[in-house]
Amino acid sequence: MENNGATAGNYAGSSSDERFVLDPVADEQQGPGMVELVHTFQREGFLKVGHLLKPEAKSAVRDDVYSLLEQFVERNEITVPTTGNTPRKMSTVRSEKIAEYSKVIQRMYRAPALSKLLEAIAGEKFLPCPSLDEEFLITKQDRVGDTHGWHWGDYSFALIWIIDTPSVDHGGMLQCVPHTRWDKKDPRINEYLCQNLVRTYSFVPGDIYLLRSDTTLHRTVPLSKPGVRTILNMTWGSAKDTNLTLKDNDRWWADDGEVAREELRKQASQSFVAGGSA
Repeated sequence: MENNGATAGNYAGSSSDERFVLDPVADEQQGPGMVELVHTFQREGFLKVGHLLKPEAKSAVRDDVYSLLEQFVERNEITVPTTGNTPRKMSTVRSEKIAEYSKVIQRMYRAPALSKLLEAIAGEKFLPCPSLDEEFLITKQDRVGDTHGWHWGDYSFALIWIIDTPSVDHGGMLQCVPHTRWDKKDPRINEYLCQNLVRTYSFVPGDIYLLRSDTTLHRTVPLSKPGVRTILNMTWGSAKDTNLTLKDNDRWWADDGEVAREELRKQASQSFVAGGSA
């Protein structure tokens, strides 16, 4: 990704979010251009929007992500029962660490220019994520077999910044099944995969995509060869999410999530023992 002289430090002192965030091409996407973006997002629950943001903004976010990874990365390898025991094999930086120590990401998330653009595409008001532990997430997959297995998001919208990604023959692509619903007690993921078209998307560093994460079943294709896939996830809610209560103990990414992570490991161990004795 071209740097163009942007850094996390000089963005943190920027006086104009709109001039920094949006590329002039964003203004050209009004009218017929915006209509096509809206229709694509409604149809697929997915839309690449990186061309609408300035290279300087993407470079500053990239530098911030690398800095946070150096300071706060931790490894997670678990399965999650509420998504049918699909795996999470990746390194992460938790939302609370990002919120406290980022130089750019917090301000980018709250930039009116960015939310205005995304709202025009989604046709809904973007509300700050109701759960601070889901506001942000950095993930890094760099081992063979690493994946963010099939899942949905608890909240309506996610904006994913592609920092690093391997070539498609190494894996790491995104796969999606839009217009699906998450029942945490009966996720039925394999049924959805059998009954629907699975769309697969590849990326290059600097891509950014908007995802309707609560109704789009999605995963990353496991790495089949050595490579690096690094992303930043920003999450927003919509009006329907304001009174959402999350009761399930599957919040392994949270700052207080060690209890959930330990329970998930215990459940996986018990499932293995039960399977082995059958």
